Amino acid sequence: MAQIYDEMLELPSQPRTHYAAFAQWLDTTESDVIERKRAEADLAFHRVGSTFAVYGAEEGQERLIPFDIVPRIIPAAEWQRLEAGLKQRVSALNAFLHDIYHDQEILKAGKIPAEKVLGNKLFRREMVGVDLPGHIYCHVAGVDIVRAEAGEYYVLEDNLRPPSGVSYMLENRKMMMRLFPELFASQAILPVDHYPDLLLENLRSVAPAGVVDPCVVVLTPGQFNSAYFEHAFLAQQMGVELVQGNDLFVREGRVYMRTTQGAHRVDVIYRRIDDDFLDPLAFRPDSVLGVPGLFECYRHGRVTLANAVGTGIADDKSMYIHVPDMIRFYCGEEPIIANVPTWQLRKPEELRYVMDHLPELVVKEVQGSGGYGMLVGPTASKEEIRLFRDKIIADPDNYIAQPTLALSTCPTFVESGVAPRHIDLRPFVLSGTQINMVPGGLTRVALKEGSLVVNSSQGGGTKDTWVLGY
Repeated sequence: MAQIYDEMLELPSQPRTHYAAFAQWLDTTESDVIERKRAEADLAFHRVGSTFAVYGAEEGQERLIPFDIVPRIIPAAEWQRLEAGLKQRVSALNAFLHDIYHDQEILKAGKIPAEKVLGNKLFRREMVGVDLPGHIYCHVAGVDIVRAEAGEYYVLEDNLRPPSGVSYMLENRKMMMRLFPELFASQAILPVDHYPDLLLENLRSVAPAGVVDPCVVVLTPGQFNSAYFEHAFLAQQMGVELVQGNDLFVREGRVYMRTTQGAHRVDVIYRRIDDDFLDPLAFRPDSVLGVPGLFECYRHGRVTLANAVGTGIADDKSMYIHVPDMIRFYCGEEPIIANVPTWQLRKPEELRYVMDHLPELVVKEVQGSGGYGMLVGPTASKEEIRLFRDKIIADPDNYIAQPTLALSTCPTFVESGVAPRHIDLRPFVLSGTQINMVPGGLTRVALKEGSLVVNSSQGGGTKDTWVLGY
């Protein structure tokens, strides 16, 4: 059985060097003090409304995402390599998106089968030939990183439509600084609170040509969306308006916002609405969330949408397997962070292998997200495996498979005390005139013993992520 990598402990009673100060604090702090601080954190998160709505939940209520006070700590040298790898990856993804909507050189070179791109339902033919400022499609990316048993990092998936979770990263840090200021006073923990400023600067940098003082807004589907807290939080932190579709209108080829002082032109829209619902004149005619005429303005370069229409094809899991080739093709470099080994079930020989080893593997829908539409073989029942086998047989192209990685663990407070729980990491990468990141990201933790599913929608929690400055 693979040895699971413990982020905090090198040996059962020996913390890793970068965890030494925190481990000493944890050992010398009374348990009742920690419990009181945990209760204080829960109360504070309820007060600020830091919640997440789970679609399909019977109670129909928003849930507080469990927050754990044991941080995930990353040493400086390790972060530098991660940062370089993430910037390399997002640069290649943006180049790929521009290419497939223009000259399609990567398809002509045979690096990716053309039918996998052009026949993909996430490929937006409406975007062919549309020029975007700086050729940037993915302005905000969340790349999910895992660490396996040998301590190596892997990219698990790319989230470009656009990703959620950054508000929890920021709120987690504020909470830890409020509860345990002594920890920050004694260690060089790099800050993340400037993320909203970086995001705003990034969005302003990709405004339409000729716009001197761009107006940026956050477009939300509304308060019933699962990530509405984040939409409102980011708008407030950036100091821009949070709008819904009926707050915007198109006049004479420009997008305007209704205000108490009259119409105000909008130049950049950080949209949290799916492509299909953005414009009922261009996409779904039954959409009441979007803005009629918005896409026509966009096509003519009169407004910027972040992320761009058509970006979803680059985070489709059937494209994930080709990202290393994209890096080689567009950057002329080897990937700094590897993909998790992946089987394509569209290939008969790989399909046969997966069908013979289902109880050992993780199988995912190529367009699934949030921990839904997947099979974790080692923890699945025989009936679940049987049902999933039938789904695969019916549509093998719709699935990929990966080995069940022994994800790294981090000590976590659970009902029984402090115990190891599996984690991942979602850093956020901003692309504009430059590629920027804050040091860290959202660490998600699977609170159920043995579970590898860290998603909030599946009962996962979060931790603060500390990147050390030395």
